[in-house]
Amino acid sequence: MKPVLAGVVFPLILGSAALAQPAKGPAFYVVLNSLTKTCTVVDQTPKTDTPNITVASDTIYKTRAEAEGAIKTLKPCNQ
Repeated sequence: MKPVLAGVVFPLILGSAALAQPAKGPAFYVVLNSLTKTCTVVDQTPKTDTPNITVASDTIYKTRAEAEGAIKTLKPCNQ
């Protein structure tokens, strides 16, 4: 009886977790190049192992325009 129960319950648990996640849409990030001291907008998750590139803000922007507007107000981008 246990194999049947595991065969039914386990897929239901996995399926419900997938449905609970929000739908992914476009995401934009502001990153800072510490060598050139410039910020840019990227549409992929910034990699943490890239030398001289850091995330300027923890915020994830929905549009490129929002991210470009944030560059003007972020402290690391305006030093």
